[in-house]
Amino acid sequence: QVQLVESGGGLVQAGGSLRLSCAASRSTFSANGIGWYRRAPGKQRELVAAFSRGGGANYEESVKGRFTISRDSAKNAVYLQMNSLKPEDTAVYYCYVLMGIRNYWGQGTQVTVSS
Repeated sequence: QVQLVESGGGLVQAGGSLRLSCAASRSTFSANGIGWYRRAPGKQRELVAAFSRGGGANYEESVKGRFTISRDSAKNAVYLQMNSLKPEDTAVYYCYVLMGIRNYWGQGTQVTVSS
């Protein structure tokens, strides 16, 4: 079992920045995947940014150049730095980790970008 707790969401004006944090209850060093999804109102959940095991970071096309995912294995944490935010980035952001074949999810954190 892995518990994930996100923080860092909030309300920001377009062009602003936010940094999301996700703390895991135990080591995610052996995770097959770790990263962030989001779900905007009326839309399906989409992968925003993630690390795959043994690989680098992958980003959803619309966030490339604006968002940066990073992790701190010593703190069992993963982060999402979001710059140049746009109203279309408004969504609930969820941290996830894939351990073996099972996905674990955080409770989500709301990000609202005003125009």
